[in-house]
Amino acid sequence: MDDQASPAGVDPNVPNVARMYDYYLDGKDNFASDRAAAEQILKLFPDTRDSARENRAFLARAVRHLVESGVRQIVDLGSGLPTRGNTHEIAHEIAPGTSVVYVDYDPVVCAHSRAILGKGDNVTVVQADVRDPETLLAGLREHVDFDQPVAFLLLAILHFVPDENPDGAGAYQIIERLREVSAPGSYLVLSHAIDASPDSTPEALEIYKRATEALSLRTHDEIARFFDGYELAEPGLAFPKDWRAVEPPLFTDRNTSIGYVGVGRKL
Repeated sequence: MDDQASPAGVDPNVPNVARMYDYYLDGKDNFASDRAAAEQILKLFPDTRDSARENRAFLARAVRHLVESGVRQIVDLGSGLPTRGNTHEIAHEIAPGTSVVYVDYDPVVCAHSRAILGKGDNVTVVQADVRDPETLLAGLREHVDFDQPVAFLLLAILHFVPDENPDGAGAYQIIERLREVSAPGSYLVLSHAIDASPDSTPEALEIYKRATEALSLRTHDEIARFFDGYELAEPGLAFPKDWRAVEPPLFTDRNTSIGYVGVGRKL
């Protein structure tokens, strides 16, 4: 992307968490500033690249579980830049009629998503900010029937939203609002970072703070709170490699996991 003109309002000299994540996944949709910030994180947390890949592998397994459970509406919030194994590709292998809505607030992400993903049937890209749930829901109502079950995916998103948010809704408020509008039988899918290396965490927090979003790391119990009102699917809140994995894990040591994942069904 370094040779491309950046969209209006996007400063290529300021790193961005979505483009850093793209770099962890060996993507090409990132600027030099994103790569530099990502390399700083990799020096502090060498397992970050594998963690990003484990997160994508969890996404694939979770989406299969949703569709096999009968869900035909999926909203991928904070979807990030398109890569291999996107949500709609996984869902449509099982049920081509599944409606998938990708949502992100970043204009770069949305522009690329519309160019790459927005050409197929039952795929929609919406630019909205999860921290403004009312505007988000207003934009979704054209594409989602909230009288029917819907699955909300928030992978590696909520740790960028504090409990009390001066810029909008806090993390728990967001999930509460999504739960309120969801029909019984709807799903919540999360992945969330934890404080896996306290000695390195302060420096990492500062890097992300400069990269458009600050980190709000939470404990196991704090992450479990997001699933209040949901029944967690087995094996509950787990490390990504332990959530119904069938392929060999990238991590063999449990201590290398830097977050938890979970899939909950609204009661």
